[in-house]
Amino acid sequence: MNVTDTQRAIWQLIAERIEAEGMPPSQTEIARAMGFNSVRAAQYHLEALELAGVIERVPGRARGIRLCRLPEGMDAASPAQAAANDDALRLPVLGQVAAGVPIGADIGSDQVLLLDRNFFSPAPDYLLRVKGDSMRDEGIFDGDLIGVHRTRDARSGQIVVARIDDEITVKLLKLGKEKIRLLPRNPDFAPIEVQPGQDFAIEGLYCGLVRPSR
Repeated sequence: MNVTDTQRAIWQLIAERIEAEGMPPSQTEIARAMGFNSVRAAQYHLEALELAGVIERVPGRARGIRLCRLPEGMDAASPAQAAANDDALRLPVLGQVAAGVPIGADIGSDQVLLLDRNFFSPAPDYLLRVKGDSMRDEGIFDGDLIGVHRTRDARSGQIVVARIDDEITVKLLKLGKEKIRLLPRNPDFAPIEVQPGQDFAIEGLYCGLVRPSR
């Protein structure tokens, strides 16, 4: 079934909303954004997109729209669009992590992003926003969103998200016979040595990043 230019524009709108807000627009929002006089017009075009196999709708849900693949004649230009041709990852942004001195965890964001799983290895469980430049030489910069694979196990030489007491940081893990060190990848920052008696835990492995547009 052929997809019209209007229907491609609706598909694009859905992709942009999922990428920006983590959820698709409602039918009312689609009608308003497209300048339709009624919600029924939005329903008609969504039905056509579903028949074309480029979206899937969940009955009984106001925002129950899932992207399945790109309509013919469109090129993937965003993570949400690229993810439509494969299984997408829905990743919550849980807070921020220091790439500098440790900072208090800021858990509680309700933001969810739809991202292409090819950005990461292994697949992450959540995202954290980086604050600081201590991991600059690994290509991790202030404001980046890093994927974190939840695990308590890590090898020396891996980049980890670690908790020291009640603070979270991302660093290169170095395991010695008698001490644990968390190393920055920027000479302007000093290593962190875990002291006896500190509450220390590996929260997860760094497994890739996305860089929001500035």
